[in-house]
Amino acid sequence: MTQRSRLVPLALIAPLLPLAAQAEDVNLYSYRQPELLAPLVEAFEAETGISVNVAFLEQGMVERLKAEGMRSPADLALTVDIARLTAITGAGVTQPVDSAILSAAIPDGLRDPEGHWWGLTTRARIVYASKDRVAPEEIPTYEGLADPKWQGRICTRSGTHPYNVALVAAYLLHHGEEDTRDWLDAVKGNLARKPQGNDRAQIRAIWAGECDISIGNTYYLGEMLADPEEREWAESVTPVFPIFKGGGAHVNISGIAMTKAAPNKENAIKFMEFLVSPEAQEIYAEVNYEYPVTADASPAPLVAGWGDFTPDPVDLVELARLRPAALRLIEEVDFDG
Repeated sequence: MTQRSRLVPLALIAPLLPLAAQAEDVNLYSYRQPELLAPLVEAFEAETGISVNVAFLEQGMVERLKAEGMRSPADLALTVDIARLTAITGAGVTQPVDSAILSAAIPDGLRDPEGHWWGLTTRARIVYASKDRVAPEEIPTYEGLADPKWQGRICTRSGTHPYNVALVAAYLLHHGEEDTRDWLDAVKGNLARKPQGNDRAQIRAIWAGECDISIGNTYYLGEMLADPEEREWAESVTPVFPIFKGGGAHVNISGIAMTKAAPNKENAIKFMEFLVSPEAQEIYAEVNYEYPVTADASPAPLVAGWGDFTPDPVDLVELARLRPAALRLIEEVDFDG
């Protein structure tokens, strides 16, 4: 009989460890809220009879896994952003997974060459533009955000937020340090206000007339359109997919890794492989308003309606490597000041 998935408090997971290796379970530490994973978990449990215990860890996942060491009850760690994935791997708390199913389903650029982490969905970091005040064709490139015509018209969250650091790392990869510093300085000069709030707050600022364009992740628009309290704000903007000159639109990922301790390794691999099935890919992408990583799955109709775009064909591992340099440049120009 299929058991119901459980959101298990962290304090209760560790005592379950002796049972975890014997029962038909898999234990997941998740940066994402359990309700976003519930449809996936329920489908997996119905198909396999294996229960998935989800512990929500908004912060401190790496520190938790390091502290628990080989006594950790966690089999899998799920998070968002390449920086977080590589941080988990770099901390020495994961193990490689050798799976023909995962390797066949996930493109090379969206998985660790050594099998430590695997991308599950992608999201683009794009520009939201006022429907009333900006024509989408005015923003063909990220480079164009430095144009003086945008002076006093751009809103964004903190430059040091991981999502913006990843975007700057991509710019750095394309253009080098000097040009990236100049670009950051020019974009800062075009801000309508000091960086503040989250990506949703920038869309609200456009609706309120505080700025005309903002930088944000694609999925926030889907979430806001589904929220009656935020729908009016979301309906005031158009998603625009700029590209890097000579490249494409900046993308990042959500992904998963197997912990070094993994007491339920076989079940964990089954869950990982399930997550790249066409059914699971479409469920996960639809719930989160993101893009599937596999070729045989389609995004939700709402997301597909935003149009096709060309992802930037850069190495995500290289982006993660450039993150410290990108953060240094952001701080050097005092972007948030």
